Amino acid sequence: MQRRFDQLDDVWPAGLGRRLGGMLYDAFLVAAIWLLVTVLHLLVFRFGFGGSAEAVGSGLAQRLTLQLLLVASAFAFFAFCWGRGGMTLGMQAWRLRVQTPDGRPISLVQSLIRYAVAWLSLAAFGLGYLWVLIDAERRSWPDLASGTRVVVLPKSPRRR
Repeated sequence: MQRRFDQLDDVWPAGLGRRLGGMLYDAFLVAAIWLLVTVLHLLVFRFGFGGSAEAVGSGLAQRLTLQLLLVASAFAFFAFCWGRGGMTLGMQAWRLRVQTPDGRPISLVQSLIRYAVAWLSLAAFGLGYLWVLIDAERRSWPDLASGTRVVVLPKSPRRR
């Protein structure tokens, strides 16, 4: 049986500002992951396959594999974080958590749907995220499509 998160009575739906803040933080993390993936990809094609320096990045296969690796690595990052604790590092900083409506971690399928619809939301000039301003429950397109919720966690009590 899948565990439930705690603090279910103390959370509330996340607004647009917090979501954008978390997304900005996560964008820096994804950029770092993409930089690492790109360097490794370059090294494999340059030294693993013995290509010349001028040929690196010039072939269709090289470009397609790099693009696939970039998309897959970003998905792996988000799916791991969302499935494990419901939050990425950027979401932790903004006290956000993604969960099912009954307070459980999301599944791999829900992560895949969230990830795909997030790209569509951004491609539609952010309309999928601006939807939070219209929806009565503050859900974005990724929330609606995947059957998930992004909630704000209460502040933890200060330690003395």
